[in-house]
Amino acid sequence: MDIQWFPGHMAKTRRLLSENLKLVDVVIELLDARIPYSSKNPDIDRIVLNKPKVVVLNKSDLADEKVSAEWSKWYSINGYTGIFVDSLKGTGINKVKSILTDLMREKIERDKRKGRIFRPIRTMVVGIPNVGKSSFINRIAGRASAATGDKPGVTRGKQWIKLNKNIELLDTPGILWPKFDDREVGLNLAFTGAIKDEVYDIVEVAALLLERLSVSYPDYLKNRFKLDSLEDKTGVILLEEAAKNRGCIISGGRIDYSRIAATVLDEFRGGKIGRISLERPNLEDGNNE
Repeated sequence: MDIQWFPGHMAKTRRLLSENLKLVDVVIELLDARIPYSSKNPDIDRIVLNKPKVVVLNKSDLADEKVSAEWSKWYSINGYTGIFVDSLKGTGINKVKSILTDLMREKIERDKRKGRIFRPIRTMVVGIPNVGKSSFINRIAGRASAATGDKPGVTRGKQWIKLNKNIELLDTPGILWPKFDDREVGLNLAFTGAIKDEVYDIVEVAALLLERLSVSYPDYLKNRFKLDSLEDKTGVILLEEAAKNRGCIISGGRIDYSRIAATVLDEFRGGKIGRISLERPNLEDGNNE
């Protein structure tokens, strides 16, 4: 399956990011902790250039804790601080604020020495759709400042949000990139809901997800959908067995493929199958898988 999606507003958002960059001191790049590689837009680094950047891995409550520990080590090896955040519970939020302040401490002191009037640190949050930007902003602001939703494309336009007397934050819409050169990247984005379900065959995507999980998280899969065995079974067969066990049957005893596919994707995205990471880093050579 070749998944591509680049609506017109994405090109507009990319231009908007470039224009707004001169207004901020530091960039917060928000990634999905389950897919740190696939949820990283390669355009962001080219747009941000030499601006200080903080990498925040959101939805850490949905990711495999052991794999997240590997990613944390990988970021450290490569000279970054990867902060894992659960925007629903607020885990990691204070660490983000602390690092923002540390990054700008030198600038603040320099301004004071020159007698300049102190102004808050200005930050910008960037990330792909449905990575949890609005939930993150609402949590770090301590109030409902941004619109939230479980579908990509909820955030519209731009808005400045005052986090406290020292930090102001510029929200921006999510941005994908024109072409996914790696098929697995497109699938991972579809699995996690970064791409709208309407633009691909959800039955095929759900079957491919089950096939992936049968290898990486077999016990979670068997327990959630009451599957006896996963050996030598395609994703379609697993989908059919899950449908029978969940009662996703229509007239004539036929499988309701759309219903079971939507169920599988919703339960994966909501963490009901288990805490699952779809990507892990290669700690030996600094790359990732």
